[in-house]
Amino acid sequence: MLRDRFSAHSTPSASPPPHGRTFSPAPRTSSRLANQGQRPGFSRQSSTFSLASGSNTSLPATARIATNSPLKQSKEPPPDVPDPLKVLRSILGAPSSAAASSGETLNNDDTAKELRFVDDIDFGDLSLEDFASQPLEQPISQSSHINSTETIPQCESDKEERERYKGFHSSITACDDVLQSVETNLSNFQAELGAVSAEIENLQSRSIQLNARLENRRNVEKLLGPAVEEISISPGTVRTISEGPIDEDWVRALCELEIRSNTLEKKGAKEHEVRALEDLKPLLDDLKAKAVERIRDFVVAQIKALRSPGINAQVVQQSAFLKHKELYAFLWRQHPTLASEIGQAYVNTMKWYYTNHFTRYHAALEKLQLYAIDGQDLLGTDPTAQKKAQTSTANRDPYGLGHRADILRTEASSAITSYLAEGSKMLHYIETPFQNFNLAILDNASAEYSVVTEFFSTKSFHEVNRIATEIFDSVFTLGRALTKQLVEQTTDCLGILLCIRLNQHFAFEAQRRKVPVAESYINGTNMILWPRLQQIMDLHSDSLKKVASSTNRTTANAALSLVGGSDASKTSLAPHTITQRFGQFLQGMLDLSSEAGDDEPVTHSLARLVGDYESLMNKLSRNAGDSRKRDRYLFNNYSLILTIISDTKGKLAGEQKSHFEKILKNAKGK
Repeated sequence: MLRDRFSAHSTPSASPPPHGRTFSPAPRTSSRLANQGQRPGFSRQSSTFSLASGSNTSLPATARIATNSPLKQSKEPPPDVPDPLKVLRSILGAPSSAAASSGETLNNDDTAKELRFVDDIDFGDLSLEDFASQPLEQPISQSSHINSTETIPQCESDKEERERYKGFHSSITACDDVLQSVETNLSNFQAELGAVSAEIENLQSRSIQLNARLENRRNVEKLLGPAVEEISISPGTVRTISEGPIDEDWVRALCELEIRSNTLEKKGAKEHEVRALEDLKPLLDDLKAKAVERIRDFVVAQIKALRSPGINAQVVQQSAFLKHKELYAFLWRQHPTLASEIGQAYVNTMKWYYTNHFTRYHAALEKLQLYAIDGQDLLGTDPTAQKKAQTSTANRDPYGLGHRADILRTEASSAITSYLAEGSKMLHYIETPFQNFNLAILDNASAEYSVVTEFFSTKSFHEVNRIATEIFDSVFTLGRALTKQLVEQTTDCLGILLCIRLNQHFAFEAQRRKVPVAESYINGTNMILWPRLQQIMDLHSDSLKKVASSTNRTTANAALSLVGGSDASKTSLAPHTITQRFGQFLQGMLDLSSEAGDDEPVTHSLARLVGDYESLMNKLSRNAGDSRKRDRYLFNNYSLILTIISDTKGKLAGEQKSHFEKILKNAKGK
């Protein structure tokens, strides 16, 4: 009966499906066919279940491929695949398409019976598959009228066909599930692609906006960059000034702060109502106040370090004050009152430092043992008394220069230390302590003047000189006191002239080093040495005058001979002892005055001393005998003097040699 039902609803003019690929009854779930609806279900009220029919209405809507499908269709099906419609007809037992098209009726014995179609079948609560799988013994429905003459083998064949159909149906369902998941994934992918595309468009739009903003920023920076750079201070600079150690980086940060501050003040004077400048000015003022505070603490700490025992002031000055000399300049510009107070504290500290050290050095030089040259060593003194005085100092020579002039030719690199001066057991002339003390003053004054000039660079030239003079005022007082102590009791005329030449050398050196602060001290020292030299020259002249005015003939005759002896004829013509002394003394004075000028006091004093000597020789020559002996006596004395001074150089030496040569000619001519 099922065969009759299926055949009754078959469509003779069914057309075969299109051949595009291996046939599958499962619906296609592409994105283009997704809107055609789902596979239609089976109606419970309809009894039509003809898959053998050629009508497309029996297949799902998605299984029908549109003519404009993008799928590539092949012209012919594969040779090893049968026609699906034929397979379904063979399974369901439907008549062939030829019989359906001819409209012929069934002529067999079963068809002789009157066919009856049931319009309404009661499936109950069963599905079509469950209804078809019911046993054949049970009636299908009370209202159905099935022909009972059908045989059991036919039913079994139908059951097998139904099982095969169920397998196909399961395959189709599985394909539907797979395609449904594929469709879902493709839909999600399409949605994600749409989102990505929208995001890309958004990013592109933002990129265009950012490029425009960047270009605008660059244009603004070209215009405002230099102006902002002139007044802005980096956070690193602020942190360095506030918290960093005071070193070279700190000094550079301070210079940057001052430059920015000056620029801000200039701009503020031109542009009175600029909000940015008004906002930045308090911050700069606070930062400058912090810098002033740190500079004050640093400089005060270094000044305290100078008062530490055993400290080397030059090390502190080089490593702290000169290395960071910009600090005081900044302090002077920002807070002049505080800078003046700190400067005065430095002056007082260095004054104490140099006074303390030079006082100890003065005491050490006082312990040097000096040759005693006093009134017993004048040119006209008694030789016997002089020999008694020389017993304690046998190596001294109060009249001859000897190697004492080497102190002028050999430039001392540094002064003798206090330790060596206190422990020295050698005898020295007065020029030795004079040279060491004044050389120490010159070296320290030069170094300190250089420090003061650089550290107090904001002050004028006269203020710097005043500061340096104030620092060394007590030291200069010690130097003048030492000079007076050395020369006030001695009659060492050569030693004093050596001190004068050393002092002149110090003056030239001070000018070369450009230390004007030492000029007043050097001039004061000259005011001590030159008058004392004149006094000693006068003492020598007076001593010669005393010898000349002596009326004791015995004493005069005893002093005539240089070598002594009992033969009066021999001793009367020999050079006098005073001639030997005077010759050595004159040679020393001329040697030390080789570069002297005509206006020096030593020229006049020496000319007066030579005149007194000649007067003495003339008076002593009267006791030699007749005129021939007198001339011979004078010739011998003047010849000795000329021989002694023959190696001297200079203008003054040339004048004296010419003078004695003239005297010799006169004495020889007579």
